[in-house]
Amino acid sequence: MHSETIEYTVEGDSFTGYIAYDDSASGKRPGILLIHEWWGHNEFAREEADKLAAEGYTAFALDMFGTGKQADNPDDAAALMNTALETPGAIEARFRAALEILQKHETVDADKIAAQGYCFGGAVALNMARLGLDLKGVVSFHGNLASDIEAKPGGVKAELRVYTGGADDMIPADEVSAFVEEMQKAGAKFELTSYPGVKHGFTNPAATGRGEKFGIPLAYDEDATRDAWEGATAFYRKLFG
Repeated sequence: MHSETIEYTVEGDSFTGYIAYDDSASGKRPGILLIHEWWGHNEFAREEADKLAAEGYTAFALDMFGTGKQADNPDDAAALMNTALETPGAIEARFRAALEILQKHETVDADKIAAQGYCFGGAVALNMARLGLDLKGVVSFHGNLASDIEAKPGGVKAELRVYTGGADDMIPADEVSAFVEEMQKAGAKFELTSYPGVKHGFTNPAATGRGEKFGIPLAYDEDATRDAWEGATAFYRKLFG
């Protein structure tokens, strides 16, 4: 297995991503663009990229906030996320820059690209699908489902898989139902799985400790994580053949 950091610039700012793939395999393979949580591009994002590489993909964990910009508490995480969200055009520009890096990588079939995101990253991935970017698939793990961007009929090219917690206070039931209605009206092909009793951030083993430390409704759930991962990898096998 090969992995390395990649430093790149977007509109003059420095970003640091992480790419992983099986260098013993020959030929081109699908690429998966991985978008981190609001904590920033950290070890969890890299570990998830490694897992995707072990499944036979080239995975690129992009950086949405900038080189070295990570948070270890909710206030700083919110500040990093909001700065990115409030900078006009920044999210799409940063996603497209990373997408181009992945598409041009020597191991990647540029026509077979998916995006996979967590929390903030899940929302980003879904918004890129709403914008009609040329992605084969999008997977969202506990990503926010509400958006200022509304999917247009026929505009969503990617097939979607959404995994959310049934007890996620940050993604309440009305937001889930509104998302389903939005995607049905847009004619998108999607599946949504809701896990009863599961809270926000359920795929990250650090979620429970952070929730307890900062008094926020986060919790890791091993069973939901396993099921969601198996669902996502089965989706990729179906999607890419």
